Amino acid sequence: MPVRTTTVTAEIGLHARAAAVFVRAVIDSGQPVTIAKPGHPAVDAHSLLAVMAQDFERGSVVELAIDNAKAEPGVSEATLEDLVHLLSSQHGKLKDPASQT
Repeated sequence: MPVRTTTVTAEIGLHARAAAVFVRAVIDSGQPVTIAKPGHPAVDAHSLLAVMAQDFERGSVVELAIDNAKAEPGVSEATLEDLVHLLSSQHGKLKDPASQT
């Protein structure tokens, strides 16, 4: 199971709009992604409610994982890298990639 660790840099953490942007990226990937704080149970990253309930604040270290048994072959590593980039960049502002032109 590929796993990546990153830090949430969005100013308000993964709440409201930032969480929605992240969950949309997970859904669009088509991969079985989970997210967790290290040492805590993982939640389905496709669920906005589950992601918001975990209280991933700015500066939270998170682990993203994809279940290889359910993943589309060859795309899980790239998917995780894209999601890590989404969470840890953009100067702390999680923006909808679809709205950027």
